[in-house]
Amino acid sequence: MSRYADARLKPVTIAVAVLVALFSLSVESEAQTDKTDATMADRVAIGQTLAAFLNAWNEHDARAFALTFTADADFTNVLGAHAHGRAGVESFHAPVFATIFKESHLTGAIRSIRFLTAQLAAVDIDWQMTGAESPGGSPTPLRRGLTDWVMQRQVDGSWLIEVMHNTNLPPENATPPK
Repeated sequence: MSRYADARLKPVTIAVAVLVALFSLSVESEAQTDKTDATMADRVAIGQTLAAFLNAWNEHDARAFALTFTADADFTNVLGAHAHGRAGVESFHAPVFATIFKESHLTGAIRSIRFLTAQLAAVDIDWQMTGAESPGGSPTPLRRGLTDWVMQRQVDGSWLIEVMHNTNLPPENATPPK
């Protein structure tokens, strides 16, 4: 290749590199704008799922509770017991809603939402429960916990729980481990 041809290629190469960089920034900027716009609607939809989840719990309605989960969801409670699928979540909760949780009242608030993709979000929820009973029938004290959800965006824009892990937190006056 001659010096003349080599000198002409450098500006072309630089121009192509600049155009590629500008195009990448433009696409990234558009994606951020779309993600920000979608995120607000998605945050609202996730809040609606939490409201339906809490309402179903407080009504002790295992079917409505299960409808906040995807058809192939995985649920793990504070004791490590597991249920798979919406039908499994419903059949897991029906007996406890009729016994130890029949007078329970659950409240919750979203601690954080992290969008993993446009279709998946990790959601942490702080919760408190009153009115539960021990398996022996005696009242249990106030319970506090943290629930971790992996949620999946549905075609209609709603969000359902794909994976749920529930954890009891120690009483507020408990001494943290050293």
